[in-house]
Amino acid sequence: MNDGSVTREGIRIHQPEDFAGMHKAGALAAQILDELAPMVAPGTTTGSLDDYIRDRIEAAGATSATIGYRGYQHASCISVNHVVCHGIPGDKLLKDGDILNIDVTVIVDGWFGDTSRMYIAGKPSVKSRRLVQVTHDALMKGIEAVKPGATFGDIGWAIQEYVESNRMSVVRDFCGHGLGRVFHAPPNVLHFGRPGKGPVLEEGMFFTIEPMVNLGRPETKVLADDWTAVTRDKSLSAQFEHSIGVTASGAEIFTLSPEGRFFPDLD
Repeated sequence: MNDGSVTREGIRIHQPEDFAGMHKAGALAAQILDELAPMVAPGTTTGSLDDYIRDRIEAAGATSATIGYRGYQHASCISVNHVVCHGIPGDKLLKDGDILNIDVTVIVDGWFGDTSRMYIAGKPSVKSRRLVQVTHDALMKGIEAVKPGATFGDIGWAIQEYVESNRMSVVRDFCGHGLGRVFHAPPNVLHFGRPGKGPVLEEGMFFTIEPMVNLGRPETKVLADDWTAVTRDKSLSAQFEHSIGVTASGAEIFTLSPEGRFFPDLD
């Protein structure tokens, strides 16, 4: 493993001891998302969920990475139904059958823990249930492609091929990213691509994989608030996100759910 160097593409190679800091930050973010699971229900507002996240981060002695980021004033992004990402929490009441992604990033001892997952308010439809399942499985297939010597194109292709084989589409307008002691850094982690293309993975790289999958077409548009991204065709969208580190044999996930709640209970 290189000792804190940077590749020619600007991707930082972290040291072995840095993994512990990322695990600590990732564990807090994942724990908060675990605690939200029973709170997501019809009649709940997305703003109340964000209030809980803000208070929980503060109580843990950590910092929200999103409050104040480019003027953003919330501790999470909550994206409901056809919102692809960057949904702003507020007075919106969840309805039975709504699907939503909650994305939280915390800073613990200078390290960034970034993760998101899907939740269901009430009972999901057959279509939304299948979308959530395919999106989760696509993320895991992307993670399975991670190992030294593979490429970022291999990750993107693993996700794209699986999603499109299920007759859904991968969003092209947003991507994963490097992180560590910064929120966003090289590389851009595309969720589509060609095998063997892109930078080569090396042990010590830290980044997110966070595919957004649409039931309809992949195109998105950003609303007038300059944050909320929605599907152009108003089809449902889902997303799951893990932060990972490249190890000698594959990938280490920093944001595993402590209670095994990363995938929602669809029953």
